[in-house]
Amino acid sequence: MIDITADNFETDVLQASVTTPVLVDFWAPWCGPCKSLGPVLEKLETAYAGRFILAKINSDEQQQIAGMFGVRSIPTCVLMVGGQPVDGFMGALPEGQVREFLDKHLPQPEALAAEADEAAAQDALASGDTTSALEQLQHAVATDPANDDARFDYVKLLLQEGRIDDAKVAFAPVIAKTSAVRRLDSLQRWMDAIDAQHPVPADMAALDAAIAANRRDFDARYARAQALMAAQRWTDALDELLDILMRDKHWNEDLARKTYIAILDIMEPPKPAVAEGQIPPEDPTMASYRRRLSSVVLS
Repeated sequence: MIDITADNFETDVLQASVTTPVLVDFWAPWCGPCKSLGPVLEKLETAYAGRFILAKINSDEQQQIAGMFGVRSIPTCVLMVGGQPVDGFMGALPEGQVREFLDKHLPQPEALAAEADEAAAQDALASGDTTSALEQLQHAVATDPANDDARFDYVKLLLQEGRIDDAKVAFAPVIAKTSAVRRLDSLQRWMDAIDAQHPVPADMAALDAAIAANRRDFDARYARAQALMAAQRWTDALDELLDILMRDKHWNEDLARKTYIAILDIMEPPKPAVAEGQIPPEDPTMASYRRRLSSVVLS
């Protein structure tokens, strides 16, 4: 619990709510209902174990802040997320109703645990510890099966390590979501490219000969791009797809463009940590290939 004044409002409410939801409780010493609600909020802050921060504002002493929120009666509670008010309630609600209010907006413990595992996995990858990263990501997916970002990273790392069957097992629960979630669709396209090399891998010499004989042999070019994709030769695959796009932007129902975007999703490195308010720099290779796609598609 934090007592808020004009001096710490920006830091402990606005900035703090960017990373953790902040429940602002407007109260006053003379307010009877405030005295019954206050202990309930303090109890719940402890029970929710860091899922939100309770910030108390004495509306008599901090009238400017109360006016800024349009407080007309107390107790009034406002939930801040990302520096903005997202919901609130007035009056001394019973504990059950306050829990319902919080549960509607706060991340579940499973989601927070999965996010922590995912962050630990990225740290392990940065230090070259692939084994630990896989363990952390596997735990994240098991803890929060709805976390598509953790599942993307887990399946991607399994594929990078050549554990194709394990990747397919981990991907199976979200196959139905590929039409709605682009990054999951990108993984599916990578696995399709790998499957296309079995049981007989692409004959690159034959494909090269076919392309040399007909620069518009897009089937041969796409087969070559898939083989390069399966071999994780990402920029070579992008170059091949660009050759198709420069000649026919909409070939085969935009197959080349969609596969190009899938490769960009797979290539995307983790964003480096930067100071609050700053935008992390874009990887120069990614930036270059995004610009090339835009110039072709928009030409």
